[in-house]
Amino acid sequence: MIERDGGYVHVSSSLTIETVTTLFKNGLQSDKKMPLVVDLAQVETVDSAAVSLLLSWLREAQRNSVELCFTNIPESLLSLARLYGVVDMLPLCGNDSSQP
Repeated sequence: MIERDGGYVHVSSSLTIETVTTLFKNGLQSDKKMPLVVDLAQVETVDSAAVSLLLSWLREAQRNSVELCFTNIPESLLSLARLYGVVDMLPLCGNDSSQP
């Protein structure tokens, strides 16, 4: 579900209430102070727990002084983030920063 490649973290499968606890516990821990790019291109299904997961990862990264951004966020996840009024809190990478 999570594959690391240097500073890139590729997330696949679902981000739902059934998966987010495990993903958070096993997810983005980094021994280095290198920036992390979380690629969500392969995420198939999301629910409201996905928004919570991204915000939790962001909070953990900030606590550890690790720069973090998200790329290829599925439209369904962006829609949920907009609904909850937190889309502006999600740091988007590169071309994704132009998404509303």
